This record gives sequence, structure tokens and C-alpha cells, in this order.
Amino acid sequence: MIHPLKFRPILKERLWGGTKLKEVFGKPIESDITGESWELSTVKGDISVIANGSLEGKSLQELIDSNAEELLGKSVVERFGKEFPILIKFIDAKQDLSIQLHPNDALAKERHDSFGKTEMWYIMDADPKAELIVGFNKDVTKEEYAESIANDTLLDLLNYEQVKEGDTFFINTGKIHAIGAGVMLAEIQQTSDVTYRVFDFNRKDKDGNLRELHTELALDAVDYEKKDDFKVSYGHNKNEVNTMVDCPYFKTNFIELTENLELDTTQRDSFTIFMCVGGEASIHTAEGEVSIKSGETALLPASTNKITLQSTGAKLLEVTI
Repeated sequence: MIHPLKFRPILKERLWGGTKLKEVFGKPIESDITGESWELSTVKGDISVIANGSLEGKSLQELIDSNAEELLGKSVVERFGKEFPILIKFIDAKQDLSIQLHPNDALAKERHDSFGKTEMWYIMDADPKAELIVGFNKDVTKEEYAESIANDTLLDLLNYEQVKEGDTFFINTGKIHAIGAGVMLAEIQQTSDVTYRVFDFNRKDKDGNLRELHTELALDAVDYEKKDDFKVSYGHNKNEVNTMVDCPYFKTNFIELTENLELDTTQRDSFTIFMCVGGEASIHTAEGEVSIKSGETALLPASTNKITLQSTGAKLLEVTI
């Protein structure tokens, strides 16, 4: 039987990263430019390793290979095979990220033999007046977009959103976007590391080189229409499951605990992920228990039938397929 699992964080230096992942969450980083903590990953070269219990030291992929249906769920295996379909991160943006977008499944498969990258963000902390870029501020033609890239005027076409803790955004494929300086967030996305970078403020890396842009690849991947479909409205009923995002790739719920909560997952043919985005909680199942605090993540197998969440003050994101 698979007990509730925690994993060693996979830490990523980024040109735009900072130190909050250590200062706020206690992540074991030494660099001053750590931008990402990958919490759950089977991206090639970045496979998560179990950090607790009798399975400590095994990789997530090893566990999937030997216990696919028990861990993932039969319907998940039928759809994705022995591949974990979700990538979970915490992100600290000390500086603005590059302006970018992600291709859809069809383009990603054709060009990169990969999934596309639909994602969502939950804002955990934001400096005063911190912003995201999400989409365009008007409908744009491909020709207008290409001209703005050539003339360095892309920023004039973009939509800016000031953010605060608890704000949530759904970023479908093709939507141009960027996380702004001073934002720390939880990210849930399809398992993919395919990004088309279209503008990077003409910054240079530590070796003095401009970072690669993907101008031509992006042209056929951009959604040029102005849309207001990105801000997620969700309930904040305490000690209840509040649906945030329900898309073909993942379902995410918000749970704020002031007392214990029992969840019956008998009919759930999917693994369950809990990301702690505030406070701390302990998670109990018939197979074992695990504690998580803000900035930590736990994975429960699809075979789990009953979950008891114990806390007097925690905010959790619950993610399933």
C-alpha cells in the first residue's frame, strides 16, 4: 500500500529568481537567484524523489512504473500511460519573467513530442503594485503582433493585472503571459517544459548573452484575441471544498481549514495532490499520515478511499485529474 508521499524539492536557478523560497518556505537553497521549486515532476532529467516513509529514496517514476493504477488511477493510466500528467511548482519572481506563451497539445506533439502547457497560478504573496501580464489589451492581428516584436513595442499591446494573495489565474495555451517582479505563486500545469519566449527586456545572462527568443515558433501558437477569461472566481467557504478550476487536464479546489475535515474519495479514480499555500495541516489515510506546511506538497495515491485533514488554520489547493 502506498502511503502519503512528500518529495525532495528540485530547485531551479533563474535569471529572475530570488531568495524567498528559502526565507519564506525554508527551501534548502544557497543561490540568490533561485526562481522555482519543482515539487512534483517526471520531466526528463528532473524526476522527483520521495522524501518520507518506507518509500524514501525511490523516484516518482519508479513508483509509477511498478504501481501505475494504484498510484495514478485506472482512467489516468488509460489516458496518459505511465506518465505523471501534472507538474507542480512554487515560483519566486524577484524580477519580471520573460513574456512567453505555450503551444497547445497538437503543436507541442508535432514540434516537440510533448504535451502542451495549460497552467494555473495561485498568488501566495505579492509586493505592493506587483503585476502579471495576461493576454492582450485589444484584439491583435498576426501582422500587428509581428510588427510589435520587430519594433520593440510589444509591451504596448499587453494587459496588466495588479495582484494580491489569493488571486487565481487560468492560463490556457496560446495566451501570452508573464509573472511580474515581486510575485510568489503556486503553479499547477500539464507536464511539459515547452515555452516560447517572445520578449525578455533585452536582458543578458551571467555570460553576457541575450537569452534565446522563439519568435517564429510563437507566430502560429499565439491566441491573438483579447479575452477576459483568465481571472478565476471561486468560493471561500471554510472547511468545505471550493472548486477553482475544472479543465480537461486538472481540477483544482480551494480548502481553508479551521477544523478537521473528512473527504470520501472512494469514487475518485485519480491521485490527489495537496499544495499547502498557508498555515499547516496533517493528512491522515489508512496507509499513513504526513504533515505539510506552507510551501510544501503531498501526493496521495488513487487507491486512497478516505482522507482526514487535520488543522486549525491552513489553506490548501487540492489537485486531481
